[in-house]
Amino acid sequence: MSLYTDYLTEIETRKGEGLHPKPIDDGALVAELIAQIEDTGREHRKDSLQFFIYNTLPGTTSAAGVKAQLLKRIILGDATVAEITPAFAFELLSHMKGGPSVEVLLDLALGGDAAIAAQAGDVLKTQVFLYDADMARLGDAYNAGNSVATDVLESYAKAEFFTKLPAVDDEVKVVTYIAAEGDISTDLLSPGNQAHSRSDRELHGKCMISPEAQAEIQALQAQHPDKRVMLIAEKGTMGVGSSRMSGVNNVALWTGKQASPYVPFVNIAPVVAGTNGISPIFATTVDVTGGIGLNLKNWVKKTDEDGKPILNNDGNPILEQKYSVETGTVLTIDAKNKKLCDESGKELVDIAAAFTPQKVEFMKAGGSYAIVFGKKLQTFAAQTLGIEPTPVFAPNKELSVEGQGLTAVEKIFNRNAVGVLGGKTLHAGSDVRVRVNIVGSQDTTGLMTAQELEAMAATVISPIVDGAYQSGCHTASVWDKKAQANIPKLMKFMNNFGVITARDPKGVYHSMTDVIHKVLNDITVDDWAIIVGGDSHTRMSKGVAFGADSGTVALALATGEATMPIPQSVKVTFKGAMQPHMDFRDVVHATQAQMLKQCGDNVFQGRVIEVHIGTLLADQAFTFTDWTAEMKAKASICISQDDTLIDSLEIAKSRIQIMIDKGMDNAAGTLAGLIAKANARIAEIRSGEKPALAPDANAKYFAEVVVDLDLIDEPMIADPDVNNADVSKRYTHDTIRPVSYYGGTKKVDLGFVGSCMVHKGDIKIVAQMLKRIEKAQGKVEFKAPLVVAAPTYNIIDELKAEGDWEILQKYSGFEFDDLLPKNAARTEYENILYLERPGCNLCMGNQEKAAKGDTVLATSTRLFQGRVVEDTAEKKGESLLASTPVVVLSAILGRTPSADEYKAAVEGIELTKFAPPLENPGMARSVHF
Repeated sequence: MSLYTDYLTEIETRKGEGLHPKPIDDGALVAELIAQIEDTGREHRKDSLQFFIYNTLPGTTSAAGVKAQLLKRIILGDATVAEITPAFAFELLSHMKGGPSVEVLLDLALGGDAAIAAQAGDVLKTQVFLYDADMARLGDAYNAGNSVATDVLESYAKAEFFTKLPAVDDEVKVVTYIAAEGDISTDLLSPGNQAHSRSDRELHGKCMISPEAQAEIQALQAQHPDKRVMLIAEKGTMGVGSSRMSGVNNVALWTGKQASPYVPFVNIAPVVAGTNGISPIFATTVDVTGGIGLNLKNWVKKTDEDGKPILNNDGNPILEQKYSVETGTVLTIDAKNKKLCDESGKELVDIAAAFTPQKVEFMKAGGSYAIVFGKKLQTFAAQTLGIEPTPVFAPNKELSVEGQGLTAVEKIFNRNAVGVLGGKTLHAGSDVRVRVNIVGSQDTTGLMTAQELEAMAATVISPIVDGAYQSGCHTASVWDKKAQANIPKLMKFMNNFGVITARDPKGVYHSMTDVIHKVLNDITVDDWAIIVGGDSHTRMSKGVAFGADSGTVALALATGEATMPIPQSVKVTFKGAMQPHMDFRDVVHATQAQMLKQCGDNVFQGRVIEVHIGTLLADQAFTFTDWTAEMKAKASICISQDDTLIDSLEIAKSRIQIMIDKGMDNAAGTLAGLIAKANARIAEIRSGEKPALAPDANAKYFAEVVVDLDLIDEPMIADPDVNNADVSKRYTHDTIRPVSYYGGTKKVDLGFVGSCMVHKGDIKIVAQMLKRIEKAQGKVEFKAPLVVAAPTYNIIDELKAEGDWEILQKYSGFEFDDLLPKNAARTEYENILYLERPGCNLCMGNQEKAAKGDTVLATSTRLFQGRVVEDTAEKKGESLLASTPVVVLSAILGRTPSADEYKAAVEGIELTKFAPPLENPGMARSVHF
């Protein structure tokens, strides 16, 4: 009874926090519930029965396994529970998705009792989460002449698990709720500092937007009981940033529909919208839950007689409202005709993009997973029966333009496409199933990925995945009670699943809290690879990588596949030459600024940036590809020269070998296999059999941007512009300013060099600047704190070997100690240098933060409100983004430098250089590497 009494204690604690009992995933606790249920005289029998029926998690949790066995005994007559009839037991099994429940259903369907077998077969026909072993049992029974197996397979071949579901409503009545103006970061929906609670859905739901907003949503629901609440990003894009699955989960929890009456706090089908639509990855996450995501286009640019945008005094286009969506507006989503209408039925905007045949299937099935598994199940059944599958699902959209070449992303998709018949060449706009080569899971979304894997009854990584990694970087800063409770459990699950893990559950190797994107960049050993990772910054300098929600990561791990349209591409090339005092990070910022000037609109949004940057090694090139997440691009691809790619692969091999030497490889030899693949790729390039990936000369692009390096004469800063009168202009990455804009007077409260945007060269720049200032002034004094977090342990090891770490240690007032990690987040900073543990640190904002109201100058990627620094009542926190030398100098000065101060400070320092591929490629490499 100890587990049950502990559970009652937890229930009382949660009741004080306004929470219901936590859903049960522990089989031992369920066994105690069953003991009380079967003893009709027990005091807690009634509550135990409720917990068993309504509060036990499905899928492959140990709780589901124990629950399924009792239901099996009830159906066979070996156990009697008055409240659970055999018919009800079958219903409960039908809601448990897979794993133990499917095993029980197969046992019953293939058993000797004909009546029970028929009932079990009928329930099996509704299930889609079957894996190879499950399908093999059905196939063997069919071959042995089992009539129930034949009946089930015939149903699967017709996809009756899908066709017998209710159709999508022709109309959906909604009432609007404006969550915020401007781009809505998913931090508003699921704050990074609440990442520890994401797997506890009810608790995490409390952090969405604000308690006031939650009350307003509930009030709208009470006023409009027949309507759905539609969450809106007014004058902006919905769902930029990270934390997408938890963000969608929260929106669904407050505004969606319960997925099953027997699974608490798992809601689906939210309705979200934005003036500029939905960010690409957030849209995919909405699909996971069978939701609706609309592009409202309710604000448009005011134009003159020639059709050109009219600009205001700040040079920004003036917007005019086409129609209002203010909070409380009643609208109708006409799904049949794919129009958004007002309450009177007047058409407001075409929404066909939200109701493609594929998206409608997701809505009907309650999410995209059921469609992915359903298609595989139908194919298996048809092949087993020797028949053609009944055409049920929307056919893949296959666009092929005769005589048109392929962009780099089109080439990768064609190489990895699954199920394309006749060797057809596909172009952008096609919907494709593709093989996924590399998968990444990070630690603040990993718990949800583990839950998703359990829910879809997956127990082992797909054998077609080349490699997968579970990071520990988002919880590297502080080893607090929350991390201690969550991370070991996550690492054990992923390690058992077949994923290479940052922390070893068995304690054999030292924990490696390296930033996930850096590790994925190393273990990607093929420039033709497709990578999926549970973070928006899954952007590699080899292959094409897509940031994804935790569920899509789970699907990729379980199936080795993903389904998505081939995106359009924007080609980015360079001309001119970098000034010697400029850092490559300034080229990255200038790309955004010059693109907006050349194109007017952000042509990167939702597309792949094909950047011709082939003279930079993978580490350096990653600075560009990583930033493309903030450019709102769907992905990016580096077009690399043969010799550069070979050098990058050699570096990757050495780092994978370090992981092997640490003891991180698994029984399957995943890491050793990656080295073998890298060697094979290098051999292909050297022999000329298969050169580095490059587009065809006659490829078609949505747009082409040429970045003029000659125009970049001073450091560039991405400014959140927190006091802009137009709130829609705040906290975007589109405000890029030269350092001279600030006149050398903007106070800087804290500097941060770290995150995935820095590489070894950046930390060497810090060391060089300290040495230079010490030589000139005798010592270094900081007028603002400087936090330095190298992204990987490899970098620190190399810096120690090369003598750079010593100067950093000399001026540090704090240096991380893995034997005694911090157990509480820092709340105050002194004007010293902090050498923090490798990992995300301030960029993530879930553990460490700057002091409230600070102005932070950082090398990281995040300038969203509240992420790196929170507001005070008197002052808004600011997270400005700049290159490493600008950040270091600003921390020393306590303010932004003037352009002349900056030039003087970096003279003679080796910055990250770049030359366009056609202009002296050999001169592009910095001496750091």
